[in-house]
Amino acid sequence: MPSRNYNKSIDWITVGLYSLLVLFGWLNIYAANFNPENPVFFDTNKEYFKQLVWIGFSLVFVGMIIITDSKFYVEFSYIFYGITILLLIVVLLFGKEINGAKSWFEIGPIRFQPAELSKMATNLAVARALSRYGFSFKKFSDLLKAGAIILFPMLLILLQNDTGSALVYTVFIIVFYREGLTGYILTFGFIAAIVAILTLMMPNATIIGLIMMSIIAILYFKGARTELIKAIIGGGVVLALSYAAYIYSGLSLELEYVLIPAILIVSVYLLYTTISKRINKFVPTYLLILWSAIILTLSADYFFEDVLSHYQRTRINVLLGLEQDPLGAGYNVNQSKIAIGSGGIGGKGYLQGTQTKFNFVPEQSTDFIYCTVGEEWGFIGSTAVVLLFLALLLRLIFLAEKQHSAFSRVYGYGVAAIFFFHFAINIGMTIGLAPVIGIPLPFFSYGGSSLWGFTLLLFVFLKLDINRNELIR
Repeated sequence: MPSRNYNKSIDWITVGLYSLLVLFGWLNIYAANFNPENPVFFDTNKEYFKQLVWIGFSLVFVGMIIITDSKFYVEFSYIFYGITILLLIVVLLFGKEINGAKSWFEIGPIRFQPAELSKMATNLAVARALSRYGFSFKKFSDLLKAGAIILFPMLLILLQNDTGSALVYTVFIIVFYREGLTGYILTFGFIAAIVAILTLMMPNATIIGLIMMSIIAILYFKGARTELIKAIIGGGVVLALSYAAYIYSGLSLELEYVLIPAILIVSVYLLYTTISKRINKFVPTYLLILWSAIILTLSADYFFEDVLSHYQRTRINVLLGLEQDPLGAGYNVNQSKIAIGSGGIGGKGYLQGTQTKFNFVPEQSTDFIYCTVGEEWGFIGSTAVVLLFLALLLRLIFLAEKQHSAFSRVYGYGVAAIFFFHFAINIGMTIGLAPVIGIPLPFFSYGGSSLWGFTLLLFVFLKLDINRNELIR
């Protein structure tokens, strides 16, 4: 018979923050759908009425979560994960395509997106794996297992053409770092992101040249200057010969492929001297970074041109200032910024937003719900929303650190990381600081799947927190 500790109550601060966010979110969904010429509240076809129904079901789910024993979520974590993986596969085969993404089940008037549920299930699986006795990121097998847990659903969602939802899974790297993953991997990921962005803005040869010179400069100041100079001279000779052959042959090769043989000679010589003379133990690490960056540079074009869809490429180009499309891919963001800017300090007043009322911003009740806040509630209301989310994130981290169980701690950090990604990227989209990748603002954006997914994600952790002093395994 599972033991229940009725003396421990749920964290009411977090419940209060959740309630405020859901309430404020619903008020803005109502505003985005409000028609002053037909102000009927009980209209079952309106999104605000449907969202009210979803909120009601969410409260039922909350009650079910609270009365369920905490150990249930541990014991069935991998089963939940397996079920959601199966759903992600099935939706690929039989799902309905909406806005270019084949990621929805449609049964009559009800639509369900399994990708929203898979975030919670993946978080449970990650918590189970990382809390296993003897787990360590220093073991390659453990690192591979943890990585596979997040990569599998991520790849399936990418196949659905839902890039935004897939990118959410990258935030689990924050959880891994909290649980002992070396900071070098985070640094490597940061460098990779910068290189990927630069690849879209500069010629590949320029990027490869800059990377090579940066590594050479680092190695120069780290010592072994004589060996480095010899390697550079050898690489220079190879570069000159490769370039001469390139010009003489008249082949239409790109300049970066002339640089690669020279970089290869420098790398091989430095690696040889490192092994034979032990000039600098960090040389292999820097060479790994160099070649990883080169491979990323050469493969980024393929990913950008052949993996991303046309509208995703256009949105990224507009964000980076490489393309102007004010009536196409840039339309949503431009109208969103106009709506937010027009709100001023105090806003135009509830239900008084002209951009909102006349539907200038597409997807205003879903992905761009934040611009409704900016227009009608102004800077004060927009700041209040940001502060509410920051309070929720800080509270989740605080509670996660108080857990005696590694499973509960890991799960709590996963919840905080997922909320942070959605909050930062969604608001960044509406003000033009992030590409439009189509992810909802938690508890604000219209939709039953997202509301239920975020509610389950949060309240499973609050249930675990009730038993924070127990070593749940």
